[in-house]
Amino acid sequence: MFNDKQNQVLAYELDSSRIKSRQKGNITLSYLEGFDIIETANKIFGYGNWSYKITKLQQVSQEQNANQNHIICYEAVVSIKIYDLQHTKSISREDVGFGTGIAKTLADAHEGGAKEAVTDAIKRTLRSFGNQFGNSLYDKSRQNHNQSQHYTQTQTQQLTQPQQYQQTTQQSQTQQMQSNHTPQDYASLYNLGLSIVEQGQNLIVVGDDIFAKKDSIKACGFRWDGASKLWYKPIEQQAA
Repeated sequence: MFNDKQNQVLAYELDSSRIKSRQKGNITLSYLEGFDIIETANKIFGYGNWSYKITKLQQVSQEQNANQNHIICYEAVVSIKIYDLQHTKSISREDVGFGTGIAKTLADAHEGGAKEAVTDAIKRTLRSFGNQFGNSLYDKSRQNHNQSQHYTQTQTQQLTQPQQYQQTTQQSQTQQMQSNHTPQDYASLYNLGLSIVEQGQNLIVVGDDIFAKKDSIKACGFRWDGASKLWYKPIEQQAA
């Protein structure tokens, strides 16, 4: 159904610059971001030549953590249809995705969980069309290979007091998460490819496109410091 150019592009090796990573326990997981997947589909199949439909979206759990944040999990089933250039033939695929919303308000937690579940379902459905949509990233042997890797943050900044920061020289240093918080506390941020590290008396959000993900970060109680361009949260606030 696909033309020669589309088949050629689908067979290309996945560009490593598109691959992001996040920590889950002691494992480093590789993934492609949702906007990247959609952009790739538009480039390969063409605008208007593919579409998706949410066939199922339901809440599967709800609870509160120690910080009184609402944690709401959603399940989504998405069906994707791809047409040929003449719109005479089509292929349909379907898969399931899950998402977790963590926020102070129920509305924000519902929104985050539902959106994340739909995005996950779209990514999982499109992966059936090959490596350009990250199919190889689901290889468990690849994930196990990443277990020995540590998260390294480059060009970090040292926090001294809330909203007062001292910039460090540009260098790479390995950050180890401490026992004052657990990945479950900030599951929504880890699912976005972000990580939480301790610096001084604060927790810091690190990762790509941090400002674009500000709504999710703010929902977890972090504050933005314009001078240092960092999202921070005092550790004593975290422990409260």
